[in-house]
Amino acid sequence: MRDHGGNLDAARARFGGTGWIDLSTGINRAPYPLPPLPPEVWTALPTTPAKAALLAAAQAAFGTAAPGVALAGAQAAIQMLPRLGPPGRARVLAPTYNEHAAQLRAAGWQVEEVARLTDLAGADLAAVVNPNNPDGQAHAPADLLALSGAVGRLVVDESFADPVPDLSVAAHAGTNGLTVLRSFGKFWGLAGVRLGFVFADAVTIAALEAAAGPWPVSGPALEIGRTALADAPWRAATIARLAAETARLDALAQGAGWSLVGGTALFRTYATPDAPAAQEGLARARIWSRIFPWSPSWLRLGLPGGVAEWDRLSAALAR
Repeated sequence: MRDHGGNLDAARARFGGTGWIDLSTGINRAPYPLPPLPPEVWTALPTTPAKAALLAAAQAAFGTAAPGVALAGAQAAIQMLPRLGPPGRARVLAPTYNEHAAQLRAAGWQVEEVARLTDLAGADLAAVVNPNNPDGQAHAPADLLALSGAVGRLVVDESFADPVPDLSVAAHAGTNGLTVLRSFGKFWGLAGVRLGFVFADAVTIAALEAAAGPWPVSGPALEIGRTALADAPWRAATIARLAAETARLDALAQGAGWSLVGGTALFRTYATPDAPAAQEGLARARIWSRIFPWSPSWLRLGLPGGVAEWDRLSAALAR
């Protein structure tokens, strides 16, 4: 399996103990409160009206009228898109979420990982995570829209864009091959629901729908997603809270002698003297973090989810 955050089983196996705080992902640890669910979402197959209602809520929340489809997470889209047509030359802006390049290679594409946005030009398919995971690098919508005319298909993964809606190019999805991915589980903190969206041209969406089959999203996920996406006050309050808490986390890390590499409102990445040692130190306080096999110094932390978690992290970093 490729290296990912959320591998808390490995932490437990190595360090033992209970009551872990998993900060190894960018998943909001103050999640949307689950609404009461009608019994039929558990007992009946998902209906066409329920799927349409979810998609309408997503289009409104993400500010787009483009054709779209709901899938079992943005990861499902990352796996499906490379297989919609014959493979060719792909470029991925890196370092980034490692599934983009891996899934393209698995589908037979010739993949080049590049360091600058302009280096993506000329590819049959180009992938950008905006804002990026793990360094938080962000690209202006105007630059992405210009790039979309210089590649066959531009896939923009906006899984961490909810706290910064002005970065989104979802409103332009479907033009010049622009394909936009959105995640539900991260910002709303309900990753186990397994819900994500693709917005693109009608032909691409029809192909994804055909590949996904008649029930790609469960009944409970349709209802939870529709309710949460329509809750504008919760979304606004969460954006404000995350902005304040990222500043708090940066201050704690600075006090520990770490420097900010970058990040988003859902995670922060720091340069440390020794990332494995820093991860182990936190693990002894039953706090799990993310390090990267290709960097000896980078460590990523999600934001704690409440007073008790903040207190434990503060104490661990103070040591």
